[in-house]
Amino acid sequence: MPTSQAKLSKQARKSGVSGVTHVAIIGAGRGGTALMEIFANDPLVDIVAVAEIDEAAPGLALATRLKIPVTRDYRMLLNLEQVDLIIDVSGSPNVWQSLQDFHRMGVTILGGASAKFMWELIEARIRATAEIEKTLNKYQSLYRLYVKETGAAVTEERTRIACEIHDGLVQSLAGVGFKLELSQQLIRKDPKASLATLRESKEQLKLAIKEARQVIFNLRPLQYDKMELIPGLTNYLKSYETQYHIKTDFTVSGDEQILFPRTKIFLFRIVQEALSNVVQHAKADRVSVQLMIGLEKLTVTISDNGVGFNMEQVLHNPEKWDHFGVRGIVERAKLVGGEAKIDSKKGRGTRIVVEVPLGKKERVDDGEN
Repeated sequence: MPTSQAKLSKQARKSGVSGVTHVAIIGAGRGGTALMEIFANDPLVDIVAVAEIDEAAPGLALATRLKIPVTRDYRMLLNLEQVDLIIDVSGSPNVWQSLQDFHRMGVTILGGASAKFMWELIEARIRATAEIEKTLNKYQSLYRLYVKETGAAVTEERTRIACEIHDGLVQSLAGVGFKLELSQQLIRKDPKASLATLRESKEQLKLAIKEARQVIFNLRPLQYDKMELIPGLTNYLKSYETQYHIKTDFTVSGDEQILFPRTKIFLFRIVQEALSNVVQHAKADRVSVQLMIGLEKLTVTISDNGVGFNMEQVLHNPEKWDHFGVRGIVERAKLVGGEAKIDSKKGRGTRIVVEVPLGKKERVDDGEN
């Protein structure tokens, strides 16, 4: 509701604070709204009044929320006792012409192209601030998810390693211990049988050593001194094929030396997680991994000939999203600035494509992070 001259002056006097610039705004459209939004958060600026004739102007609701006096007659702002700056963003040539004829000691008039430039600049600042906050929130959420995933991954990895050691290595060593004990019992009664048992113990011990090496390799798959991704993947795929009896095909193009160590680690983990999903869900007997390192982009493609799944159902169901390991792959790709695309259909296998743009620094810094 418009405010009378007397009430407007009284409210303006109440808002008077020493050391503060008192501003009156003519126009509550885009320009006036932008000015109010930025000045409302500035402790050195006090908006004493707003003038607007259009009742549908977007800034009127904001003025009401900020408890700024509103009038329909801009000339009332010229008579305010406590005003230092009057900004005209009404866009009206008549208003601006009238203001140019107004002169009062201590009051500055800003309008025309200067005022338009000011509110456009402020509006751009508001948009940029909102975009920065949006981006910051996105990366904060991503970081929290990464921390959460890392914690869950550590627990899951410990459990998996404990199971591997218990079900594999411990059982093998227990078997070796049993055979050695049996050999000791037979050494006098039946030396030949004792010798045969020792030979079996030796073979079983070799198997236990191999299993121990596999556990260690799974913990440190890359050669961390050299950070060699391709040899690490080659060795992992050989071990994977032997352990799970799934035929693997690995093709590479490009030079890994241009990659950051962090990028190599995350790519290895993406491949490792994708292949783990193949074992758990795909029922596949063949999987292929293609690594293409270009000058501008790195692409990893992992395909299997398994049973596949309904992608639409998985995307709309968070539990299935986690169950099929999709989230971990997608989020790991984001953490290196990339994107993961997953395509799967029932009975037609699954195809995962991870693309990571290579920044200028990554291309020229020879892999240093």
